[in-house]
Amino acid sequence: MTAPARLNAQMAFLNEACRLKSVTRATTLCDASRPENSAEHSWHLALYALVLGEHAPGDVDIARVIRMLLLHDLVEIDAGDNPIYGQIDHAAVAAREQEAADRIFGLLPSDQAADLRALWDEFEAAESADAQFAKALDRFQPPNQNLASGGVSWLEHNATLDKVETRVGAPIARGAPALWDWIAPRIRTWFAARTPH
Repeated sequence: MTAPARLNAQMAFLNEACRLKSVTRATTLCDASRPENSAEHSWHLALYALVLGEHAPGDVDIARVIRMLLLHDLVEIDAGDNPIYGQIDHAAVAAREQEAADRIFGLLPSDQAADLRALWDEFEAAESADAQFAKALDRFQPPNQNLASGGVSWLEHNATLDKVETRVGAPIARGAPALWDWIAPRIRTWFAARTPH
């Protein structure tokens, strides 16, 4: 591939990635002024990794985690965002996301496509320590924003403590136990304050 052709392919990918800014998520900003978009979410998670990396267990490579987090939601350009508390067909979502990954990463020159797709696949599999920490941060950020916003998206999606602990708590506890230990009491206090006694 010639240098101009390579740059054309890279720019096609970057221009396509810009569309992530138009994908609206269920979680609001901390000030509850509006829903965040998926590009903001990815940037915020990269910042979470940079700042909270010292809380990662074992030999987690924070630079790799940041790369995963910058890429992890690109598939939402085609597949859309799926609220964690919603009722969804997980197999259908996974199939749409695989198709999206094929198309979006396929815009890149083949060597970059293979490298970045491998990172995305690793994140999705959540088997490596890096991917588990990245997944933990992906689940850790929304409840922090819910706590800051007064639980706006929890209330809108009828989230329960049980759902939060199962769908959010388990991945955080697996990939970043110290972060779960920190946020779990805060989540439980928020839900306890809304439970009739």
